Amino acid sequence: QVRLVESGGGLVQAGGSLRLSCTTSGGTFTNYRMGWFRQAPGKEREFVASVNWSGDYTRYIDSVKGRFTISRDNAKNTVYLQMNSLKPEDTAVYYCAAQYNTDRDHALASSYDYAGQGTQVTVSS
Repeated sequence: QVRLVESGGGLVQAGGSLRLSCTTSGGTFTNYRMGWFRQAPGKEREFVASVNWSGDYTRYIDSVKGRFTISRDNAKNTVYLQMNSLKPEDTAVYYCAAQYNTDRDHALASSYDYAGQGTQVTVSS
């Protein structure tokens, strides 16, 4: 069983930055593609970014391209999401997730095998 714990969320003004971390335990970290998702009140969970096992292939939803950066440190079993130029519409609970079978859709939350409990990000205008 893989356990994921997110941290780094908080309240920030528009234009500010936050760095989210997700530390995993209970599995072999490099076996998994890692993803970040978010869910705003009343909305479905949406894909934000993903990174392959080695960290050299990343993908993003269009609305965060150029502002967010996903990365991973395999020595620390941790994946990060650096968020810059934050906007009020980025307000959501952010979840990290681990996907073992990388033939599955990287942008579909239900195709991931494990997810964390989430961390709240609130961007004020």
